[in-house]
Amino acid sequence: MVSKSFETLPQIKAITGRIIERSQPYRQAYLQRCEKAFQSGKARVSLSCGNLAHAMAACDQHEKQQLAGANSANLAIISAYNDMLSAHQPYGVYPQLIKQFALQKGATAQVAGGVPAMCDGVTQGQPGMELSLFSRDAIAMATAISLSHNMFEGSLCLGVCDKIVPGMLIGALSFGHLPTAFVPAGPMPSGISNAEKAKVREDYAQRKIGKSELLAAESAAYHSPGTCTFYGTANSNQLLMEIMGLHLPGSSFVQPMDPLRNLLTQATVERLIDNIETRESNFTLANILDEKAIVNGIVGLLASGGSTNHTIHLVAIARAAGIIIDWQDIADLSSLVPLICRIYPNGELDINHFQQAGGMAFFMRELSENGFLNQDVNTLMGKGLEAYFLTPTLVSNPKAQIFNQSGTHGHTEYLLKWQNMAAVSSNLAVLRPAAEPFAKEGGLKLLTGNIGRAMIKVSAVAPENWLVEAPAHVFESQAQFEQSFHQGLLNKDFIAVIRNQGPKANGMPELHKLTPILGVLQKQGFKVALVTDGRMSGASGRIPAAIHVIPEAIEGGVIGQICNGDVITLNATTGELLLHVDPDALAARTAYKNDSTEHETGMGRELFAHARKQVTCAEQGASILYSALEKTK
Repeated sequence: MVSKSFETLPQIKAITGRIIERSQPYRQAYLQRCEKAFQSGKARVSLSCGNLAHAMAACDQHEKQQLAGANSANLAIISAYNDMLSAHQPYGVYPQLIKQFALQKGATAQVAGGVPAMCDGVTQGQPGMELSLFSRDAIAMATAISLSHNMFEGSLCLGVCDKIVPGMLIGALSFGHLPTAFVPAGPMPSGISNAEKAKVREDYAQRKIGKSELLAAESAAYHSPGTCTFYGTANSNQLLMEIMGLHLPGSSFVQPMDPLRNLLTQATVERLIDNIETRESNFTLANILDEKAIVNGIVGLLASGGSTNHTIHLVAIARAAGIIIDWQDIADLSSLVPLICRIYPNGELDINHFQQAGGMAFFMRELSENGFLNQDVNTLMGKGLEAYFLTPTLVSNPKAQIFNQSGTHGHTEYLLKWQNMAAVSSNLAVLRPAAEPFAKEGGLKLLTGNIGRAMIKVSAVAPENWLVEAPAHVFESQAQFEQSFHQGLLNKDFIAVIRNQGPKANGMPELHKLTPILGVLQKQGFKVALVTDGRMSGASGRIPAAIHVIPEAIEGGVIGQICNGDVITLNATTGELLLHVDPDALAARTAYKNDSTEHETGMGRELFAHARKQVTCAEQGASILYSALEKTK
């Protein structure tokens, strides 16, 4: 085990301290609720005989005997499995494996429930994308329903992608008295180079190639089970779960077919059972995910150039644990934290190259040694972060017995061992020490001004593009923007304003179709940028994009008053987002009104009318679950 004393920077401590102080009444009430549930003891002891009989009716006799007693642990498996999502397809076999691993430890496991798992890659530019953000809160509620049977002493969450991990974590936090672990499935092997993929997309946007050539390239990029290899929200989720102590060390980015994968899953199950059996509240989810862990998550996001979606998700996750954070906290941390990763779209290399260069062990140790992480935290592994500086490896098992055709086995061919291997990065193009960062500040910045508040991801934007001052070109949809491009109307300097894309307007879909077109125009020498009340995620790439603008247009935000030709300044260096229109002239403009009904029905959107009405703004987590909390602030 590594042994060293790490001292957190005073500035990180100060930001953590103000979050603790701000959150105190909400956090205290949350912890009191969780502690009361924890002290009540094993959940299923309180069930009636009829309750228990229903819950174990389908179990075998051995499992029934264990469940009928009060001594052994029963684990809830909450799965986001479906075989349309490449990242979640590997989970099909996990429940049986987990049950087997639990039985070997004298415990039981049951599939408590499933949660919806939609793929943003499939729904990009489609009406279904307008359900994507709301699916997070649906997943949270499905997770809570799964655990509400009160049969469990701990939970295992099987999820990887975009809204799924945040949703599961929000739902699990409502049962924060339970020890909980997240079980990753790993990324697919690398496909075609990201530079080649980006070029094909730009060629298609310019109609230089047809759909068959584009599909061939996309299929060569997304080609097997596992998470997509670019550093979008899915892989940002995995990094955050590990740096906040909810994954086993080094487990986030091991590929699905790697022999290490099953051993890490087994070790996660065993560790969770051990934590349950200690009966120490430090191992409960509520006491792992505290203010210090949330700050560590933000630091990890910034140092890695992670997904802008987490400027929404982390806010909602924190609120589920009684913790209040905002974009100013993220911006202040970003001014302190160095960018030590360049993973596509921030660079040319993908998450597999990050893993090979030293991965999470190097990443977390480097941040810790330089004072950027809070060390006084609880994790699955116990107190502190030192266990996360080690790399899981395979060693030969002298007592090995290989799996036979029936699926039974004695000992596996390999054993799992953590070793101190990632002393240096083996690839400085993707992962660097904090003393030699890609940038001195993190990948996200806050923009403010008379247009409102917005976030911008600058980790992939060249410094010469951090300032754009140009006339506005206003659109109400991606389709309008595409049409103008193909009509040759955008060959000029301009700032695209795509409005009516916020959570209340249409569920805040990601606007990925804009990226290739804006990239083409930028390469042609035009100064271009984007201002929107919608989302871009990791796809914003090298284009300066002020996203998540609040107030959104439908809420009366100034973004709804912008007219074609108005001059806008987007300055990521100074953090300014300004509309250069005389205040009196702006006040005289007719208030924005959205008369469109196209987003209200079809593709299930009519079922989410209540969500569009109740959802909080992006800086408050864009949630329908915690609007009541906002009203009490």
